[in-house]
Amino acid sequence: MSTKQRETPRLLSKTETELDKISNLPGHVIDQVLSHLPIRDAVRTSVLSKKWRYKWATIPYLVFDSQCLNVTSQDQSFIKNKLVNIIDHVLLLHKGPIHKFKLSHRDLLGVTDIDRWILCMSRSSIKEFILEIWKGQRYKPPSCLFSCQNLVHLELFNCLLKPPLTFKGFKNLRSLDLQHITISQDVFESLISSCPLLERLTLMNFTGVSHLNIDAPNLQFFDIGGIFDDVSFQNTVHLALISIGLYVNIDNDDNDAQESSSKLVRFFVNLPHIRRLEVQSYFLKYLAIGNVPSRLPNPCVDLNYLSIRIDFDDLEENIAALCLLRSCPNLQELEMLARPEEQASEERSTNFWEDDHWSSLFAHLKLVKVSGISGGKSEMDFIKFLLSNAPVLERLTVKPASQDGEWELMKELLRFRRASMYAEVIYLDP
Repeated sequence: MSTKQRETPRLLSKTETELDKISNLPGHVIDQVLSHLPIRDAVRTSVLSKKWRYKWATIPYLVFDSQCLNVTSQDQSFIKNKLVNIIDHVLLLHKGPIHKFKLSHRDLLGVTDIDRWILCMSRSSIKEFILEIWKGQRYKPPSCLFSCQNLVHLELFNCLLKPPLTFKGFKNLRSLDLQHITISQDVFESLISSCPLLERLTLMNFTGVSHLNIDAPNLQFFDIGGIFDDVSFQNTVHLALISIGLYVNIDNDDNDAQESSSKLVRFFVNLPHIRRLEVQSYFLKYLAIGNVPSRLPNPCVDLNYLSIRIDFDDLEENIAALCLLRSCPNLQELEMLARPEEQASEERSTNFWEDDHWSSLFAHLKLVKVSGISGGKSEMDFIKFLLSNAPVLERLTVKPASQDGEWELMKELLRFRRASMYAEVIYLDP
């Protein structure tokens, strides 16, 4: 009886060994690796080995943008058709749940194509949906989008929103980003109030909404920019970070500058725990409407960062800014962005900051940045008082709007008395 010859095992090459180690990683780790690749490169991993042939088809995070295309043609029709084919191909072969779907394209794709993809997403356990169509008419998402009750993050750009009458909100949504959106007033308010877990809200450039009424009990972050007549908060005790850059219509009858009630007081009444506030664009003009008190009824004790865009020569804006500063006893960082007006206001503030408005107002202030100044009297008066009333100040950074008169500006800054022996004045070129 012949003895069977034992086979000698084949030694793996270094490349094969490394590939084998990667192939034997846990599935969720491979998913993370593939999710950080453009979808084009993720599909290319199918040529690595038999084990990798269909791994890309289980990626739960799908991103379709300019990176997923590899074309040199400038023909927009060709590029659009290629993108449509790629998305259709990926969705056709995809296996398992889709947790994230992002579509970002500079040109308007076919409405029927996008409708079809959203219908496909609504049949999966989609958690993140991002749609950015940069050109063309506002796209109206199909009603099936509003049936995606597993959504945690929703981001829409250039859309017309008309939810079906049966829509009762997104019960699991925590982050909502709406930009260049057309939506009616009642639909907007209903949408926000029917997302009980909403924590982050970004709103930019709306049409159809004039009064922003934010009712969100779990909201923590709010970023907004656009043109509105009014803004108010209800049931927002957890809201801590706000960046607001509204061009408010102050000529509206409802916003009569002579009214007795203060917009500033009403704005803060439902913000008891705000920690960071950025007042951008012309929103300080809105806050200056009405009889501004010397201090808010309830101080913002948690607020440690404040950024204000201000016209230092506008008396009403200075009064509103002073009220804010007086109402933030624990302020640690302050940024003042000068916003000079082309047309002088009727009531100019030439010596507002010369007066002794406060006593130890900046008790905890450590970092200050003043930008966009031209060396005007009101601007320099503010810096002078700030330096003389900030006993623990560590750094003041000054960045002028231009180089005109910068040497005189620097000399004047060096002459100002400083309450803090550690205060460093840093001058930045414009």
